Amino acid sequence: MSCPEQIVQLMHMHLDGDILPKDEQVLKEHLEACEECRKHFYEMEKSIALVRSTSHVEAPADFTANVMAKLPKEKKRASVKRWFRSHPVIAAAAVFIILMGGGLLNSWHNDHNFSVSKQPNLVVQNNTVIVPEGETVKGDVTVKNGKLIIKGKIDGDVTVVNGEKYMASAGQVTGQIEEINQLFDWTWYKMKSAGKSVFNALDPNGEE
Repeated sequence: MSCPEQIVQLMHMHLDGDILPKDEQVLKEHLEACEECRKHFYEMEKSIALVRSTSHVEAPADFTANVMAKLPKEKKRASVKRWFRSHPVIAAAAVFIILMGGGLLNSWHNDHNFSVSKQPNLVVQNNTVIVPEGETVKGDVTVKNGKLIIKGKIDGDVTVVNGEKYMASAGQVTGQIEEINQLFDWTWYKMKSAGKSVFNALDPNGEE
């Protein structure tokens, strides 16, 4: 449309209801003389009438629910993240158990070094620990990755981790004897040891 911009502005003013009488007369005379502008003006009127005729249309009552139902379901990963945010204490405990379990598993597979508790009357020969006949060893005895031969007396508990225990006919143990050769047993042993350490730290004098 090659008519002046002023005519287009007058069209908009007329459709908005803001046109002055003198300007409306100018627009009317131009539309009577210009078929192209007249056609354009009528198209604009039809568009506005269509918009006004649909202004009363409302969406169905269940429109929102139907749209939400058709949306893609939330990914499982996102729902898991929300659960962890809603249960921080349980999440922290789960992470602690996983890390602790991983550490114990790594310790079980990598700890192949021989070690023994430090009682002075234990006899150590290579990876073999001997409680001599006639000797009394005070306190708990722990042997890791080695062999324990008991000919005398142990006044305490005996724990053999990933090793072997032999007791002579004269051998004696006043406490419990525990042999740990499986991962589950090792995990339980480490947990008990950690609990005992905490208890001793809280009650160093053994007072109740």
